[in-house]
Amino acid sequence: MPMIRLIAPAGALTEEGRGSVQRDLAATLLRWEGAPDTAFFRAQAWSYLVELPEGAQTTAEDDAPRFLVEVTVPEGALSERRTAGLTEEVTKTVLSAAGLTPDDALRVWVLVHEQPDGTWGAGGSVIRHADLVALAKGQRADA
Repeated sequence: MPMIRLIAPAGALTEEGRGSVQRDLAATLLRWEGAPDTAFFRAQAWSYLVELPEGAQTTAEDDAPRFLVEVTVPEGALSERRTAGLTEEVTKTVLSAAGLTPDDALRVWVLVHEQPDGTWGAGGSVIRHADLVALAKGQRADA
């Protein structure tokens, strides 16, 4: 199942952005992964917001806030086209949540981690990509 984690300096997000960014990122990830928009799949798209304490993030140049988005998906879940679309939309979502403009896009890094098949477990069982695809097809049929 997909997981997305935004790491940001504390106070770098607007109040409104802080309140919505996690669900927005999770929904974006599900859409680009091609998962059905069902309660089950939405509940499995975990989204974390990790806020770093003051002074915990900097560059050699300045102290302007930077944002790291880590995405974990089953191996094979995202094509190159889907990864590119996900990266673009996630970047826009984070910029909006921080009240920044597209000119600040280089402040957002997106790292996609593909979890090798057979190394992801949930509910006490190993979950394989083929299992998720079959489940998604069944959920689509029921929708």
